[in-house]
Amino acid sequence: MKKYPRTEKYDNAWVEQNWMGPNPLWLIEDLCEHLSLKPGMKVLDLGCGKGLTSIFLAKEYGVTVFATDLWISAADNLKRFEEAGVADSVFPIHAEAHALPYAEGFFDIAVAIDSYHYFGTSDSYFTDIFSKLVKAGGQLGIVVPGLASEFEKGYPDTLEELWFPELFTLHSDKWWRHLWEKTGLCEIISSYSIKDSKAVWQPWADWCIDNFAKEFGDGGDFDAKFLKADANGDIALVAMAATKK
Repeated sequence: MKKYPRTEKYDNAWVEQNWMGPNPLWLIEDLCEHLSLKPGMKVLDLGCGKGLTSIFLAKEYGVTVFATDLWISAADNLKRFEEAGVADSVFPIHAEAHALPYAEGFFDIAVAIDSYHYFGTSDSYFTDIFSKLVKAGGQLGIVVPGLASEFEKGYPDTLEELWFPELFTLHSDKWWRHLWEKTGLCEIISSYSIKDSKAVWQPWADWCIDNFAKEFGDGGDFDAKFLKADANGDIALVAMAATKK
């Protein structure tokens, strides 16, 4: 599996205590290879969960991060940011993705790790909300669970027994690229499936078996079953980076 040297500096127990999906630090580190981050930039981390990626961005790149999430309270995230020593550069915001409290063109960069598929699959979200938050020449990036390619019925045969309607948000890098590129609002820097996607996903799936029910409710073994059923390697973690025109 690909190595993530920046992530290796962080305590794995701390990551597992706070993650809400496949290792978000691996995902943001992979994406950042295709972005240009400089100290002092203003970054939107949309759907940040418990703020692991926000802490990572502030510590590794010296940027100012607006850590925005609906499911996790700003008070809880503030405590985490204080404990991590980044409360002066990471600001917790509680907001829904369609009702964000930011001015157009406020950010240098906007990213969403393991969250954009929950709210960004419509044609209008990128044009009306996400792209407008970033200044001209700014950057946009996402990493989402997806598929290596598109299927006529929306999913591969190997996953049919496990498929449920919410999974129709899983798409290929080519699908996501077209969704943004057709708007004419951005230039795609890179769109790809993360190398060894299933290996990146597997530690989260293993953790869920014993811990998901305690943390989030039922369904702790779903990811493990999902990955195991994928006999043909059709599951992917899809990343995309773009520059706003």
